[in-house]
Amino acid sequence: MAGRLQKSARGFTVIEMLLSLAIAALLLAAVTAAFNASVVNYRENEDIFKSINKARQALFRITTQLRTAAAVAIDDPNNECSLLTADLKRVTYRFNSADNKLYLVTDDDLFDSDYVLCDNVADMTFTRNTFTEIEDVNGIPVSVTKVRSVQTSMTVQSGDVCKKVSAAAVVRRNLK
Repeated sequence: MAGRLQKSARGFTVIEMLLSLAIAALLLAAVTAAFNASVVNYRENEDIFKSINKARQALFRITTQLRTAAAVAIDDPNNECSLLTADLKRVTYRFNSADNKLYLVTDDDLFDSDYVLCDNVADMTFTRNTFTEIEDVNGIPVSVTKVRSVQTSMTVQSGDVCKKVSAAAVVRRNLK
């Protein structure tokens, strides 16, 4: 009977211990890979969220100024929008594809640098809806083209992810 007790109480062999250690190492490697993928995905989502949030803030600023503008330039290129604010200051929003940034350019001081309104911008367009009206200038009817509304479309990029954000604004002074 003493021999039987010794056989059943002997424990794990070296091979069993190595096998369980290898299985545990594989499980830990799998958990580590999943955790790492989760962290990378979280960072990518956070980066694109920040980029989209900055783009929305920029579009909000642009549309607010467009709505209250005294005048909007009709002949700017599609990557640019110039306007006179309600207090008659000239402001230009310009997308630079060379550095993927949206700039706010003010003409109140020729020595100040342009303000980066939004970065990580892959593409941006300003589409103007114009109309023509007849104005009386010193008793002479003159045909004047004005901007009724501006649709702004911005594509932001973070890593491999691109998202498009759009807004539109009607110039209130030109509502008829």
